[in-house]
Amino acid sequence: MSESALARAASWVAAVVLAIFSIVVPAQSAGALAVFNVKDYGATGNGSTNDTAAINAAITAANSAGGGTVQFPSGTYKSANSIHMKSNVTIQLDSGSTIMGASNDDYDAPESNPNDDYQDYGHSHFHNAMIWGDRLTNIGFVGTGTIDGGGNLITGNPGSGEADKIISLTRCDGLTVSGIRLRRGGHFAMLTNACNNITSDNLRIDTASDRDGWNVISAQNVTIRNANIAANDDALAFKSDWALGQTYANGNVTVTDANLSAECCNALMFGSETCGNFTGYHFERISINGSNKSGLGMVSMDGTVISDVHYKDITMTNVRAAITEKIGTRRRCGNSPGVGRIENITYENVTSSGQSGNNFTATLWGESNTSNRIRNVTFTNVDLTVPGGNGCMGTGVPSNDASNYNPNSIGTRPAYGWYIHNAHDIKFVDSSVQFNSNDCRPAVIANTGSTVTFDRFTAERGSNSPNDMVFQTITGYCVQNSQNTAGGALRVSATGSTDTCTPGNPGTDFLEAEDATISQGVVESNHAGFSGTGFVNGDNVVGSYVQWSAPAEQAGNATLTFRYANGTTTNRPMDITVNGVLVADELAFPPTGAWTTWQSVTVTAPLNAGANTVRATSTTAGGGPNLDYLDTAAAGPAPTEYQAENATISQGVVESNHAGFTGTGFVNYDNVVGSYVEFAVTAAQAGNATVVLRFANGTTANRPMDITVNGVLVSDELAFPATGAWTTWSTATVTVPLNAGANVIRTTSTTAGGGPNLDRISVA
Repeated sequence: MSESALARAASWVAAVVLAIFSIVVPAQSAGALAVFNVKDYGATGNGSTNDTAAINAAITAANSAGGGTVQFPSGTYKSANSIHMKSNVTIQLDSGSTIMGASNDDYDAPESNPNDDYQDYGHSHFHNAMIWGDRLTNIGFVGTGTIDGGGNLITGNPGSGEADKIISLTRCDGLTVSGIRLRRGGHFAMLTNACNNITSDNLRIDTASDRDGWNVISAQNVTIRNANIAANDDALAFKSDWALGQTYANGNVTVTDANLSAECCNALMFGSETCGNFTGYHFERISINGSNKSGLGMVSMDGTVISDVHYKDITMTNVRAAITEKIGTRRRCGNSPGVGRIENITYENVTSSGQSGNNFTATLWGESNTSNRIRNVTFTNVDLTVPGGNGCMGTGVPSNDASNYNPNSIGTRPAYGWYIHNAHDIKFVDSSVQFNSNDCRPAVIANTGSTVTFDRFTAERGSNSPNDMVFQTITGYCVQNSQNTAGGALRVSATGSTDTCTPGNPGTDFLEAEDATISQGVVESNHAGFSGTGFVNGDNVVGSYVQWSAPAEQAGNATLTFRYANGTTTNRPMDITVNGVLVADELAFPPTGAWTTWQSVTVTAPLNAGANTVRATSTTAGGGPNLDYLDTAAAGPAPTEYQAENATISQGVVESNHAGFTGTGFVNYDNVVGSYVEFAVTAAQAGNATVVLRFANGTTANRPMDITVNGVLVSDELAFPATGAWTTWSTATVTVPLNAGANVIRTTSTTAGGGPNLDRISVA
């Protein structure tokens, strides 16, 4: 008789004996708190006898009694067959106790799965495990003991009777995993799929010689504290696959005080399986030591939306890619998914250092469609030290395999610190990047997108690098209050991009609203995209105000720029006074589309040499907008105004039926894509110019336009948001390059709604 057959026969005999034994020896007590000692059911704990039948008998007895604790006293309990977990049962591993896997072919066979093609084999089958359960409630694994695969679990696709995971649970509700140790887990130490309401404290996992630590798949309401996971593949991964034939909700997850490492792959990861959406994740006080892919990885490969994820107090050493966010187009799910997006992510107090050799530049990589870009990501006190050591290279977009989630699926990034591609509303505050070895590449490249801001940012300069910050086709970039590591100014190169930092006066510090005098308003920070530490939300009353002290080096006219957000659908006008004198009566602050969308309005006003007081006061019961900052800049020569009604018009008409325009009328664009107004503009000398477009939009929708200069696109779909009425006029500002002499500026509608009503442009 084979050893395998002998083992099965022994298990059968043990089961018969246990059935008789259970009649004679009842459980120690009844009810939910009953304790069922596995030795009372025939387990030996001697490390050589197969104790699986005894363990399963104790679990069955606890379940039949309405629930209880299955206790493992000190000893080694060989499990040569699969343990079947049941509802209302808690496995308690006492100090010195170990459940040990065995080398044989008697673990449960993998169940059939019609959805096998949508994820790899290990994710698709659950019964071929040391311990498994399906559709269970109120279960736990607690104590200070160990469950050890013994080096006998399979890291690849298992054969008949082989197991590839320690704990495998599906569709469970109420799981506690605390205090125990899992080691030598094969493909997974623990795989939970569609299990909700999970609590874990002081879990230890050692799969550094195997593969994954814990894959938390399709889970809601998860709290993980004090985990210590050393893996070879992914240490702690959050995923959503199609193994159970549908998507599930994911979210309300908190991970705190964890220590993670991943020798081969990712330490703390979203994906790659990403069929269902993820929202509401908080990671705090995490230490990562070692990751050959991403320390903090996040990919949307299969149509998922990842949102509302927050990292705080993260320390990383020896990670090859500190931070990676990528949107891909693999779409490997059974519900014909589209392409996903990543949005509303924050990183606060994050450091990464200690890498050696080649690294992957920290990367934000979205897809080209505007709805599939990365958006609204804020980095505060994020400091990266990278190996560096690269030579000079071109700044073109690197290659990308959109179906591959690994950091190496994108070619060598042409920036050593950060590479940002197809992203909107990205903000860095009080952050830095530096290298260990001189690198010729720029510190940062941002390519294609809008509203990319660096405030109080420090970057180390390569000795041969021509630039520190490169912006390519970015509508609205800003580098302010920033420097290199030697204290010098950062060198900025911008192509097809607009600087919205300080119109007309780069380098001037903003006067933050939260630092001003506030009457009937509060400082908040709950809407991303602001500058400084917050913004002012004025009370919804007439007369609420923000008052700044605005110094000026000399007397004269100045341009006052107010940055604001208005997430309502109505104008929120404000009176602007300077030193007690009204300079703008009910200056319009029209809707911006969302509270996270920030725009600027400007007014020219006289300032005294020295101290000045600038006040913005709400004039309606709705109060003012959210105010971010005031910027003051010398007004310089008066701008040249070009009336739209005198320009070249394609698919539009001159009208005068809405009051408030200047000149003799305005242009009403036809409601088609491609209608335009073209201005012939003369510049005394070559250089950048500030173009202010005055418009009205009485609809409730943005009417974006492409802005081209001499046939070159300089602003992609510049926003012209609703102003509340056709008689309410507002402005949009863009910085453009002009040639000396004649130039052509064209404003072209990009949606079927056409452009706004265009009154004029002013060129300074």
